[in-house]
Amino acid sequence: MRKSLMKVATLLFFVTFAAGTAQAAITLYDTEGTSFSVDGSFNTFYVYSSTDNEISGVDRDQSRVKMGFLPNWVGFNFSKQVGDLKLGGRSSFWVTINDSDNNLTETGIDVRQFYGTVDADWGQVLIGKDFTLFNRSNIFLDEILLGYGNVSDTLALIDGTGVSFGNIGTGYTYPFPSAQITYRTPEMYGFKLAIGAIDPSRTTDSVEEIAPDEFITIKGEEKTPRFEGELTYNHSFEKGDVTAWAGFLFQKSETNSDLATQEDVTSEGVSYGIRARYAGLSFHASGYDAKGVGFLLGPGPDTTLGLPIIEAGDEVDSNGYLLQASYTYGPVRVVGSYGESELEASTKWENETATGAAFYSINDNLKVVAEYNVNTISIGSPEEETNTIALGGIINF
Repeated sequence: MRKSLMKVATLLFFVTFAAGTAQAAITLYDTEGTSFSVDGSFNTFYVYSSTDNEISGVDRDQSRVKMGFLPNWVGFNFSKQVGDLKLGGRSSFWVTINDSDNNLTETGIDVRQFYGTVDADWGQVLIGKDFTLFNRSNIFLDEILLGYGNVSDTLALIDGTGVSFGNIGTGYTYPFPSAQITYRTPEMYGFKLAIGAIDPSRTTDSVEEIAPDEFITIKGEEKTPRFEGELTYNHSFEKGDVTAWAGFLFQKSETNSDLATQEDVTSEGVSYGIRARYAGLSFHASGYDAKGVGFLLGPGPDTTLGLPIIEAGDEVDSNGYLLQASYTYGPVRVVGSYGESELEASTKWENETATGAAFYSINDNLKVVAEYNVNTISIGSPEEETNTIALGGIINF
């Protein structure tokens, strides 16, 4: 299982950040209704982690120089007005800088977004690959999105070539970028609804022994796509604003053979939250409740981690919540954060993270960060506690 954890942590670059979130893109062309712009982000942290690990029995201290919760990326944005329709598109390429430890500069480039959009008075249709909708606002509005967040040896993150987890697995699951067809309504009285048909994650594949030392792989089947949605509400007032949201996920995977021992899996869940800001204060409270989803990556990739999403014919429940407060005074923003997630399997997984961080904006494009993080993960009774100090810089354009 630990090898699977390392492979996933190495390959996936677990991160979240949508195009345009607090970014000022550079416009390269804007003529006669057609525009093209570029945005990007670069970050690096010095990190010192100390683990007290009952799960593996190995305690250690480790220094790293690596990227934070967000990898580095460059994104390209396109738009063209054609009659009553505005056609758009985005492609973004996400890069790890953590290749010097064991990958010998074999830098991984990950395409998180590659989609087109059609906008009109009736709303927007998105076609292509983008972050999904379940737990989307939970993570996009995380106060430490630009920081470092949780790591542990149990999840192979301290030495991994991907990013840290932020609050993934300690408050929300990751809205994994997937192929989708998503419709978004126009905003009406502050409300906006997004409904998406998502490429489903197969959760019912199984390897069956049909004769001594002879095995076959039985593919599951999904007769419908995964459906996800999110309703958001935004209201601004003098010196502040309120954002609230509620989302859902539903998918069914079925076995496809009488030989298969794998049960059908129904993955479903709800996500929710609110963020309120007034003057320099900001408060965030969010959470989710699900079954057949896991507590890290959603219904599909969690199965490769060896985490059960079904036991004795029943989908395993999982849930999480995140509470945060921040205060901004001039160029300084200080954050306090606590998040927790649970996987209610026969061997219970619990994961919690407490974070204190300070961000200092030198100018609109350059920030420095100091963060202290305590992560505690337990599998049954044994647990691992990891204390991390992270000092970093972030350049955005």
